[in-house]
Amino acid sequence: MTALGELIAPRRLGRDFRWLMSAAWTSNIGDGIALAASPLLIASMTSSPVLVASGAMLQFLPWLLFGLHAGAIADRVERRMLVMLAHGIRAVIVAALVVLLVTGTANIAIVLIVSFLYGTAEVFADTSTSTLLPMMVEPADLGVGNARLQAGFLVANQLAGPPLGAFLFAVGSFWPFLAQVLAVTVGLVLVSRIARQPVPPRADPTRVRHDIGQGLRWAWHTEPVRTLIVIILAFNVTWAAPWGVLVLYATEHLGMGPVGFGALTTASAVGGLLGTLSFGWLERHISFATIMKVCLTLEVLMHLAFALTTSGVVALVIMFGFGAYAFVWGTISTTVRQRLVPHELQGRVGSVNMVGVFGGMVIGHALGGLIAQAWGLTAPWWFAFAGSALTLLLMWRQISHIAAAKPALDDGAATR
Repeated sequence: MTALGELIAPRRLGRDFRWLMSAAWTSNIGDGIALAASPLLIASMTSSPVLVASGAMLQFLPWLLFGLHAGAIADRVERRMLVMLAHGIRAVIVAALVVLLVTGTANIAIVLIVSFLYGTAEVFADTSTSTLLPMMVEPADLGVGNARLQAGFLVANQLAGPPLGAFLFAVGSFWPFLAQVLAVTVGLVLVSRIARQPVPPRADPTRVRHDIGQGLRWAWHTEPVRTLIVIILAFNVTWAAPWGVLVLYATEHLGMGPVGFGALTTASAVGGLLGTLSFGWLERHISFATIMKVCLTLEVLMHLAFALTTSGVVALVIMFGFGAYAFVWGTISTTVRQRLVPHELQGRVGSVNMVGVFGGMVIGHALGGLIAQAWGLTAPWWFAFAGSALTLLLMWRQISHIAAAKPALDDGAATR
């Protein structure tokens, strides 16, 4: 392996990790293209902040409806196959949208329905994918593994994808979604190269409802995991409120246009890439507790800065800083949770966490659309500033306990 290859995917992480990383990076290119193209498509059909925010909200709503079931199913079946099936369904859904756009029969209702269906398939894809890494690498390597996956997400989903999506949308509304179909399909093929993973052991046959309850009880009675999920839920409500109308904030309030909107997410990705690549150094030299507190403090300050600025250039600088800390936080929070959760519960507890993540986004997007419609496009940023500041004050002491938590010695007892 070359020196660059060893840096990107160290040999100790194994061959399957390299296939997983390649698949994640590839499919994220398609999702990054849609990250810019989808809101632009909706904004081309309506100027209503509520409908624009609904596009993102409907893509995340399936986490509230199906997230816990996806986690229980992921703990019952061969997880690699579930990822492949979900990718295939996603490709078919977007391909249908391409046909409707080419024939000129797509409308705002159809686009919103596609967002919901695509989000439903993504629930199963993301839940199952998150369980694969802990099965492939040692606990000590989870931080590095998550950092590499985050780096791919940043490069593909937010750095390369959005400007490409904005450019392709300017050429023709269906082109970005056709590119998304191709990327997701290639991701499916790469996942198929991963060796078959063992089905999590089960002592006795149980119903899905029982399995969901078991995961919920474990998460609730494990204080560090429970507190982490609460923090993530609250901060995603405040973050998503302005993010749901970001396309209108960028194009109307800042006057940046469609390409400028794509540049905002690109700036976030560049900052995030810097933060993610520095994660190994941060992990060796600074405690997780300190990093987590710094990241959440910066979140509060960034919301305030967005509320105050009227300059597109300043917004790009703020977004760069946002990406730098946000993806360090994402890597740390995922690593802490994965180290604490037994393998047989990774799907269920991971899904509880993701319900918190996307539940917060659904609530935040809904609030953001209503707040923006009532008080203007900067009002959601003020809401985000006040809400995140209050949450941080309430949770400041608990963060140190989360970062220092160790897995239970008796996993079996923990799951009963």
